[in-house]
Amino acid sequence: MSYEMSALIELREASSLEALILGQREMIADLQAVASLQLPQGRIAAGYIRNFVWDILHGYSERTPLLDVDVIYYDPNCLDEEAEKEIDARLRELVPKWNWSAKNQARMHLRNGHEPYASAEDAMRYWPETATAIAAFWSKEEIVQISAPLGLEDLLHLRLRENPNCNSSGTFEQRIQSKRWLELWPKLQLVSREI
Repeated sequence: MSYEMSALIELREASSLEALILGQREMIADLQAVASLQLPQGRIAAGYIRNFVWDILHGYSERTPLLDVDVIYYDPNCLDEEAEKEIDARLRELVPKWNWSAKNQARMHLRNGHEPYASAEDAMRYWPETATAIAAFWSKEEIVQISAPLGLEDLLHLRLRENPNCNSSGTFEQRIQSKRWLELWPKLQLVSREI
């Protein structure tokens, strides 16, 4: 997969990101696979979108390999973890290339020690990094839509910043080390936490 240089200049807002994704057949197929399951508020999130943007802004001609593809949805009527595994299996049937990882955001507050989240987007407000709180989905209108409750500024300006809403001691630093972000994308700027 190669990216046009003009994309580096134009990638500064959600509509530009939507347009870039529309130009990637594989990404559209992945988004359509998730949409075909009709998950409530179903979308592909986190590293799948974040890494795509960071790769473009670094001028990489190939996508950085993904360990998994995060799918989020919001279903307060079915909090069974087994349902997530069934979704993973269905997605593997549709697109076997990826290690799919579906998570119902209606139950993630339990793991995180928060009050219940109101939606998938609300749950994203508590993710460890601002640049990771991004998702894309194939809408009923058959267009790509972006969900970024913490905005796109940090993602599009290569800023690696801890989400002040997260409040999980050491998680941010651990993720930087274990995921090797600063090695993989050396233009990233680590932003100190504001106290």
